[in-house]
Amino acid sequence: MTSPLPGDTIVVWFSNGAASAVAAWETIRRYGAICDVRVVNNPIIEEDEDNLRFQTDVSRWLGLPIILHGNPDYPSNSAVEIWEKRKAMVFPKGAPCTVHGKKEARQDYEKHHRVDWHVFGFTADERDRHERFILTERDNVLPVLIDGNYTKDDCASLLQFFRIALPRIYTLGFPNANCKGCVKATSPTYWNLVRRIFPDVFAARAEQSRRLGVRLVRYKGERIFLDELPPDAVGRPLKTMRIECGIVCEEDPTGDREEYFNITEWLLAA
Repeated sequence: MTSPLPGDTIVVWFSNGAASAVAAWETIRRYGAICDVRVVNNPIIEEDEDNLRFQTDVSRWLGLPIILHGNPDYPSNSAVEIWEKRKAMVFPKGAPCTVHGKKEARQDYEKHHRVDWHVFGFTADERDRHERFILTERDNVLPVLIDGNYTKDDCASLLQFFRIALPRIYTLGFPNANCKGCVKATSPTYWNLVRRIFPDVFAARAEQSRRLGVRLVRYKGERIFLDELPPDAVGRPLKTMRIECGIVCEEDPTGDREEYFNITEWLLAA
């Protein structure tokens, strides 16, 4: 893979999560002096409201506007609408909300704007996801977080160093900044957390998934409807669930990293 040339356009795909925020910062730090760096978000209205506050804080930190670009076929930017129109909430290889709300929105942006290079929030503990993406989607991807050896925990630590509060959804116990009631999750632990924190969301997902015939949760080795899930059912801890709502719709199998990130040493070495 070659390197960006002066005047190239680099698009960072910002998902309202910690990793893609740091990916944008690192891209600007490396290439902002010679390239046109743009930060683009594909909005989904089912995300937590505090994601918008985080988006504003990140934009101010980066010194760049965050461009919003949705799929024109779904102008409401609603995952619920996508599920209704597709009569499904999950497919064997992903979720329609990711395909239509994220992937096709990105492709539509590419049709109308110059994009020489892409940057995503793939971290050093997600090298396999990056490799799969460049093999199946685009090979003009700058792996800035992988090259910088940033893990997910490193990204969170860096934002905290710069006094940028992570999206509220993390502090509520969820493992990512996806939509509330993310249909890619199958864990009873996750869905009972949704039921406790966002009961209206849980009820809406239970009603829609039952009506569409979608068994979202896996309990005792079987797929069941949400309205069949016992309130006290538990699965594996949420910290081990690395489900990202972005270009790749999958659950990352890697484990957690609990090492301490020394921000002072990192800044001196940068």
